[in-house]
Amino acid sequence: MSIKLLENERIDDLQFKDMKIIQNTDGFCFGIDAVLLANFTKVKKDNRLVDLGTGTGIIPLLLSGKSRAKELIGVEIQKEVAEMATRSVALNQVEDRVKIINEDLKNICNLLEKNTFDVVTSNPPYMNPNGVKNKNDKKTISRHCIKCDLEDVIKVASDLLKPNGKFFMVNRPVRLVDMMVFGRKYNLEPKKIRFVHSKHSKAPKLVLIEYVKCAKAEVKILEPLYIYKEDGSYTDEILEIYSKKAWRSKDGI
Repeated sequence: MSIKLLENERIDDLQFKDMKIIQNTDGFCFGIDAVLLANFTKVKKDNRLVDLGTGTGIIPLLLSGKSRAKELIGVEIQKEVAEMATRSVALNQVEDRVKIINEDLKNICNLLEKNTFDVVTSNPPYMNPNGVKNKNDKKTISRHCIKCDLEDVIKVASDLLKPNGKFFMVNRPVRLVDMMVFGRKYNLEPKKIRFVHSKHSKAPKLVLIEYVKCAKAEVKILEPLYIYKEDGSYTDEILEIYSKKAWRSKDGI
């Protein structure tokens, strides 16, 4: 399928079910955190899902191939980035299931009905905006909490989810206490936590968390995920996640 590319854009092969994605070399390209979140997320047949701050649309795209979800919506505040993600959806011919909405996530409940979604995901900006000079730069908006903060993301996720719906997020371990406090504040109970380390000898750099709306209090700490072996090569689990085999459903979903 022929898709128009703008200046500094390229098409990258996702190495998964022949899927591809458009990215801008001057903008913020997806990283391993998005891939790990998509792999961590559990989506059942006919589920409806919203990805908050979708950026290039990488998470809805990967989950459209991984699952048999009925509807996957990506919400992105930056017009140019949302338009690029929309073209990636068309490139992969998944317009019947995946939709990108250009909107501030804090306003999305004016467009999407509350308490109606089965799954929400988010790979939100990690960094504090203090000292940032150019607050309109695409990379800055993607990396820093300028247009929304962590509490905004968690509140909107809770608003969108049905009771017992699940919210999956990746963030930095330094925000873990905030993730717990804001989750409880908005009726999202942390149920599974997995720390991601670059190597066995290093402290965790990322944390994956699964919340359940209106659930009882009980959390499970999963085995840590290591990205690299001591020799710098990927661990077997990371290679499995990046392989096509890893994206095949193991429970018919």
